Amino acid sequence: MPSSSAGNPAAAAVAPGSEQTSRSSTPAASIASTAGPEESDSSKLRTFIGILKKFVGVADIAAVRFSLPAQLMEPIPNLEYWHYLDRPETFASIGDSEDPLERMLACLRFWFTKDLKYVKGKPCKPYNSTLGEFFRCQWEIEDPSGTAKPSAESAGEHKLKVSYITEQTSHHPPVSAYYAECPEKGISARGFDQISAKFTGTSIRVVPGVHNEGIYVTLQKRDNETYHLTHPAAYLGGFLRGSLNVTVADTCYIACKKTGLRVILHYLEEGWLGKTQNKVEGVIYRCDVEKDKTARIKDVSDKDVVGRIEGAWTDKIYFSKGSAAFSKSTDKTLLMDLNPLFPVQKIVPPLDEQLENESRKYWANVTDAIMSKQYSKATAEKQTIEERQRKKAADRKARNVDWTPRFFTGATTPVGIPELTEEGRLAIEKLNQGDFHLTPAAVTGA
Repeated sequence: MPSSSAGNPAAAAVAPGSEQTSRSSTPAASIASTAGPEESDSSKLRTFIGILKKFVGVADIAAVRFSLPAQLMEPIPNLEYWHYLDRPETFASIGDSEDPLERMLACLRFWFTKDLKYVKGKPCKPYNSTLGEFFRCQWEIEDPSGTAKPSAESAGEHKLKVSYITEQTSHHPPVSAYYAECPEKGISARGFDQISAKFTGTSIRVVPGVHNEGIYVTLQKRDNETYHLTHPAAYLGGFLRGSLNVTVADTCYIACKKTGLRVILHYLEEGWLGKTQNKVEGVIYRCDVEKDKTARIKDVSDKDVVGRIEGAWTDKIYFSKGSAAFSKSTDKTLLMDLNPLFPVQKIVPPLDEQLENESRKYWANVTDAIMSKQYSKATAEKQTIEERQRKKAADRKARNVDWTPRFFTGATTPVGIPELTEEGRLAIEKLNQGDFHLTPAAVTGA
């Protein structure tokens, strides 16, 4: 559902029980069964629909200021929830192959696994992010290729580290910036997250906001070879049936200028009688990426096609080599099977090593109240946070002072591709070293 910062518009937020932390003093991420006996899921849904009805016809409900009662929310901060590293090993392995086509296929594996939470969980609503709030974490994974060289100290137990930091850089419009890297593999990813959402009366359509150009993945060890991945539109439906579901029905693209390879992925709508297919089909082809404007699979010339994609984005996806139609191809291989996969546990700094505007600590009182089913207290704590943010915004306006992010150079710039400040670079380097200490900011946004 709409939130203050959303990356993949397929993201009506979802709460998988497997998304737990391995180093944390709060149970915020263990949220699969947080609906207490006081209010059933069906009762929550009726209440939520009642609120949504007020926004029928509103152009963008993601940009509207409205506060949900705590019992309708999941006890997890928005910035913690929205990321693209549910399977960080697929991200870390994008640049392993010497073959450009294999690297593009690796990028597709990352694409289809980055949001497993939507496949394995249920739609829900995390906390809205506040200005200047930030979240950082890390994953430790086995090297999928075995190519990373362990140090003498870690020989025999070597694991790759993938570090991640995100900050709410703007409140109106709601935008967050994020950066992730695996230094041993020489790979990074960055982007701005923002959504636009509209309630039609039967579903919510979610699309990327104007500042959300998608994900930019860079392979430093391959002369900064960069992949640009755009987000498709998605729909949160099932309101009439009383069972929420996420469907994707749009076209998105993955492109790499350096290799001259581009992918068109087409997500198909619901099938006959409203049965969800979750089907995706695609084509990989050669082109001048800067000049190519092809929008539909059928418009790609067979002479340029190097392979095709087909399957279900919630199940199995296959690759067929060559230009032949997928159904006629004799060279099909399994690209990715999502069935045995679940989000990988993240490592989060303990609460006593987090700053006051760090997501887990910032929302700790709200989370504790929801977890103990004290919903009135949770709502009051949430309203205290929201009122404090409003007062700080009013104070900045009165003093004619603009907010400046701490870890990124601009609220929405450089366009599409955020850059780390010196403090942002230091925070990531410390994460890579397992050092969670950060100096408190002199000024906070909320």
